[in-house]
Amino acid sequence: MHVPLLDLKAQFATIKDDVMRAVSDVFASQYFIMGPVVSAFEKDCAAYIGTPHALGVSSGTDALLLALMALGIGPGDEVITSPYTFFATAGSIARTGARPVFVDIEPDTYNINAALIERAITPRTKAIMPVHLFGQCADMDAITSLAQPRNIAVIEDAAQAIGARYKNCKAGTIGTVGCFSFFPSKNLGGAGDGGLVTTADPALFERLKILRVHGMEPKYYHHLIGGNFRLDALQAAVLQIKLPHLDSWHEARRRNALFYDQAFAACPHIITPVVRPDRYMIYNQYVVRVPRRDAVLSALKAAQIGVEIYYPVPLHLQKCFSFLGYQPGDFPEAERAAAETIALPIYPELSDAQKHYVADTLIAAVRNA
Repeated sequence: MHVPLLDLKAQFATIKDDVMRAVSDVFASQYFIMGPVVSAFEKDCAAYIGTPHALGVSSGTDALLLALMALGIGPGDEVITSPYTFFATAGSIARTGARPVFVDIEPDTYNINAALIERAITPRTKAIMPVHLFGQCADMDAITSLAQPRNIAVIEDAAQAIGARYKNCKAGTIGTVGCFSFFPSKNLGGAGDGGLVTTADPALFERLKILRVHGMEPKYYHHLIGGNFRLDALQAAVLQIKLPHLDSWHEARRRNALFYDQAFAACPHIITPVVRPDRYMIYNQYVVRVPRRDAVLSALKAAQIGVEIYYPVPLHLQKCFSFLGYQPGDFPEAERAAAETIALPIYPELSDAQKHYVADTLIAAVRNA
């Protein structure tokens, strides 16, 4: 049996007619950049997320960069974040000229360890950027309680977490600003790059809107130095068709995760994801820890099971961030996670036979290892 890590074709088959009709409508209009389709999608996203303002942008990376720019973060400033995340989190900070300051992760959720943040705060700290990794929110109460008295902005990197909840609040509504990605592999994925920025602050929203279009308002009058962060109408059209299905896709992923949790309970060497009781996880990835990972990985690949390592090198050890001066051992939990974890197929369309095959193969591989 072959089980891919992600099967986008299976999902597309269920909505193909609606997607192609929406795309055809965009071509008929010849309105490809921004416009009414993007505005309608922004309105629907704001309603789904539960935020007053949502702004469609060109990618999840640009969502982070735009948020930092709108908050005036730049050279001489520091932004606290996690070393165990996709490159864009810290890369966007560095691109503004600010300095990424890393704080180690919790060993069970893989999110930034809020208990360690306070010691990293300095007079130069202008923002904290928690990552809601793999679809589970970070400890936002602890983070906001540190940030608010100090007038430190909180930028939620919710690239993997649209629809995830912390207590009764959805990701992207708790901090100063929320940033989302619509990369095709996300739970809500487009037909290319796309992203979203959310905020409850009307003044910040106006600044985000202006910066999205080269700092221009009105046309050809530039008050700020912005960028080209616009969302294509084709992407908005595809995403708007997918959005009403998102909650049912979340629930299917959660059912698949529950199956894995129960299947792996008999094998104590497989450490399954921990979900805090006050959080609703959407399982953008299902990540387990295993002993002798390379041997286990080889066995899964030989069995034609799609797997991935998120992330093999934590950011503080990436060559491009060597100027920050971090060394191996500085963030031991991030380094352990990078060395021990594997992501398994979790997409909604997995069949029962595929799930059993993945579980049985992994259990056998771990026991052999």
